[in-house]
Amino acid sequence: MARRSREVGIVKACVLGAALAAALAVPAQAQDKKLSLSATTVFTTDYIFRGVSNSHRNPAVQPEFDLTYGMFYAGIWGSNTNASPDNVEIDYYAGITPKWGPITFNIAGLYYSFPGATSLDYFELKTGASYTKGAWTLGVVNYWSPDNFGLGTESDAIEGALGYTFSGKIFNFFTPSVSGLIGFQGYESVLHDYTYWNAGLTLGFMEHWSVDVRYWDTTYSDAECFANIGDFGSCDETVVGTLKAVF
Repeated sequence: MARRSREVGIVKACVLGAALAAALAVPAQAQDKKLSLSATTVFTTDYIFRGVSNSHRNPAVQPEFDLTYGMFYAGIWGSNTNASPDNVEIDYYAGITPKWGPITFNIAGLYYSFPGATSLDYFELKTGASYTKGAWTLGVVNYWSPDNFGLGTESDAIEGALGYTFSGKIFNFFTPSVSGLIGFQGYESVLHDYTYWNAGLTLGFMEHWSVDVRYWDTTYSDAECFANIGDFGSCDETVVGTLKAVF
């Protein structure tokens, strides 16, 4: 675990350093400022968080509001969840997205809150970068928390993602894209480390809408899953359908 923490720390430091350098080296971004507000609504057959169902395989509704100003952004996101007594999760976040050529960096702070169970609230630092070349997008992101889920244990999650957007349309209506992700969630102590992944097809339509079908799985055994999250969720393989609207 100590070796893995050092390796993740190196990746995180490199991404963070490059992002800060990009923010300082591209003053044009500061001049391109326009305040904008967007709203997103998601209807999904299952609330999956890093491979784990947080809604016990039940549907979830997830509204989100985002405010952007140049490379700065902030937002609030919510969902129904089995992780808290009130069955509600509300997350707050703010960050920057400096660009350096085809690379977009992302540095943000995320605060996860669970009304009715404040002892579960926790903070994560997000550092990531994505590279776009034509129809391809490649990304890496790290999430670090000093006290995950209020359990007194440090955690790190690192993810790599790859996506491809097709140039044509299906039935002259849907814009298809495919994407996949593999991640590793590690803990300093107490909880079991695990690997998770997904792959899926997204169909965009009517400019603001999309539908996604995605396969998820983890390396969790049933015993490790129960030891980590109790009986509020599930870690088995599943297929999730999602309808999303952005305005």
